[in-house]
Amino acid sequence: MFSFTVAALVFGVVFLAELPDKTALAGLMLGARYRASYVFAGVAAAFAVHVALAIAAGSVLTLLPHRLVQAVVGLLFLAGAAMLIFKKDDGEEEIKKPADQSFWRVSGAGFMLILVAEFGDLTQIMTANLAARYDDPVSVGVGAVLALWAVAGLGILGGRTLMKYVPLALITRIAAVVMLALAGFSLYEAVTG
Repeated sequence: MFSFTVAALVFGVVFLAELPDKTALAGLMLGARYRASYVFAGVAAAFAVHVALAIAAGSVLTLLPHRLVQAVVGLLFLAGAAMLIFKKDDGEEEIKKPADQSFWRVSGAGFMLILVAEFGDLTQIMTANLAARYDDPVSVGVGAVLALWAVAGLGILGGRTLMKYVPLALITRIAAVVMLALAGFSLYEAVTG
């Protein structure tokens, strides 16, 4: 059964964690050079693949004993929060421009960029954790994919403007605090059963 509460929670956590990531910058760079709808189509498809893989991994975790899963999930959330807190900016990556600007070339470039750059990324790991935590793959998947698509859309259409008004450091801190809270809750459940 679909849970709007779980989907909304997942959306918020994944959105905040992904917003300061390189994806928004890559989307901004691609969106500035090419037709936004073509870029979004490729990026959205890549994120759908990533979420499906994360949900599958999280579903496997639900086969383990509940306390063990909660302890692992809590530790992974804690590690994710630490990654956000101690993250260093690597700068912008160079993106190769396709020879032409056809739909397949532009969306293919966006798809490949996100598919490679986001594999094993923090938000993919978080999505697997959330899928294991809530044992609701549909709600977690919908929340995660909508959050990733929202960040990509913001990056493609207006990331530069957003960053003028909301400091990246603040967004990163908010995401880290949310992840610390989820880590604490999961570890508490692991200890108390």
